[in-house]
Amino acid sequence: MRRLVILALLFGGIQLVLMAGPAEGSGEALLAFGFLILAAYSVGELAKQLSQPKIVGYLIAGAIFGPSALNVVPTESVDQLDALSDLAIALIAFLAGAELDWGELRKRGIALMRLTGAELGVTFLTIVGTLLAMREFVPFLQGTNMLVTLTFAGLFASMAIVHSPAVTMALLTESGARGPVARTTLGVVLLADVVVVLFFSGALAAARALVPSGTGGVGSFGATVWEIGGAFPIGALLGGAVALYLRFVRGERFLFAILVTFFGLEISRLLHVETLLTLLVAGFVTENVALGDTGRALRHAMERSAAPVFVIFFALAGAKLELAELAQLWPIVIPIALARMAGIWLGSQIGGRWAGLPPGERNNIWLGLVSQAGVAIGLVTVAGEVYPAAGGDMRTILLAVIAVNTPLGAILFRRALSRAGEINAAGAADASTPLGKRESGAAEAPAG
Repeated sequence: MRRLVILALLFGGIQLVLMAGPAEGSGEALLAFGFLILAAYSVGELAKQLSQPKIVGYLIAGAIFGPSALNVVPTESVDQLDALSDLAIALIAFLAGAELDWGELRKRGIALMRLTGAELGVTFLTIVGTLLAMREFVPFLQGTNMLVTLTFAGLFASMAIVHSPAVTMALLTESGARGPVARTTLGVVLLADVVVVLFFSGALAAARALVPSGTGGVGSFGATVWEIGGAFPIGALLGGAVALYLRFVRGERFLFAILVTFFGLEISRLLHVETLLTLLVAGFVTENVALGDTGRALRHAMERSAAPVFVIFFALAGAKLELAELAQLWPIVIPIALARMAGIWLGSQIGGRWAGLPPGERNNIWLGLVSQAGVAIGLVTVAGEVYPAAGGDMRTILLAVIAVNTPLGAILFRRALSRAGEINAAGAADASTPLGKRESGAAEAPAG
């Protein structure tokens, strides 16, 4: 009840401020930002009291007070706050990479690749089949011949199979889960991001060959290849530089963490490489190359700053949701979302058996793979540059699917962690060590 009163007071307060005379330019954006963060935090605490993930509350607050509903935070303010959203996702990506331990990857790398490959492959086929069955109702497939239908359905499915590292990291940070389901899910999500982008590059190249667009797609494809391939050496160089710096300077780690992510964000923009992948590689290299406990200390400083970062990222993500479009497209969106979930479940079962995972792990991991965001939006933007008309319809539908899967996936992942008993056992885990080094007594899945 107290949270509802606080939320009502915040809403009434900003209405009085706006009635007295709305701020202009950056002032209005800062006012909207302050209100949105406080409101999102309050709704997140309400979600926690209902035994739901806080990030669901952050998303709901953003959607309610954003342009699609009450418009307390208008579109102009959301656009002006994009820089903060970008910085937040960069910090999340660096932290996600730092959670990966090289020793863990060597032990379970083959198992993770088998699980990821099977899950993505089955989900891709399921989505393509669903689109073919609904071709007369899907805007970018209506009135097309079979060749175009298969090409565009495959291109859309290559983007729709992606997961969400941001949601995964937010849930693991919030819940403190540190068991086999937590670390396997994180490994699959991060590996899948790399695989999906490479797979999309191949799908786009095949689409250009089968259905020429006449819009200079060759340059777009070449840029996509560099965007992914270049992220690895640049991220590794950044991570090595950070590890070297930490050998000599050990103070003000929180401030340094923010500077690292900001620098990585700007470097990736200037060199036109994928931001999330660049920072993920940088975090991984920093954690595994830094001497002593310097890398761990930096990651620990970033973990302490993670809570407000997640509030910012998911509140702004919620504000960008197009609720009107979702309401109009639900007859198309819901079947695609359900087909994707079915594909994830079946693919995880097949891949889990192939990887030799125990039944309890197989039955819970798929619930952590439902959420999606981030990379998918960047990929559909590239597709829109090659196919302007069809790409616009793909973007609209994909964003609507993401709007369904992101909060639903967060709820399902928390349920999986709770069912696996990993949230309750988290208090015994050492929060200062990476996921790969925690739960050392837990049974490892065979790599063969």
